[in-house]
Amino acid sequence: MDLSGLPDDWTVWNETDDKLILAYRPDVFDSEQFPAPCLPTIYLTRGKRTRRPGADRTGERWYVTFYLEPDVERDADSYERRDAAVEGAVELATQFADGDLDHRSLYQVPREAYLDKLDELTGRS
Repeated sequence: MDLSGLPDDWTVWNETDDKLILAYRPDVFDSEQFPAPCLPTIYLTRGKRTRRPGADRTGERWYVTFYLEPDVERDADSYERRDAAVEGAVELATQFADGDLDHRSLYQVPREAYLDKLDELTGRS
């Protein structure tokens, strides 16, 4: 798996055969400077999440999902192969790190003060 293009602000948080979790600036989202549940993460998973009890993942496709908070996420991108999904995850991480991902649009309820602080703490202001 080629993560060589992953921006410096992103860290491989966890990796298994069926999952890869990337975390953005865990040094900032440490519960003291900024709430840990708000840690921006990218999940690469095999199979799609389902809301049915007892079934965690369905299907063989790979999904890349960006989370700003547990209930704030970008629609997942879908891939046939893991290597393509890894490439997609690295591209998404790069877009966020470069300020090219409109993360504010993911919120249904505006949180301007929070988002302003997020921009400040992550060097986007």
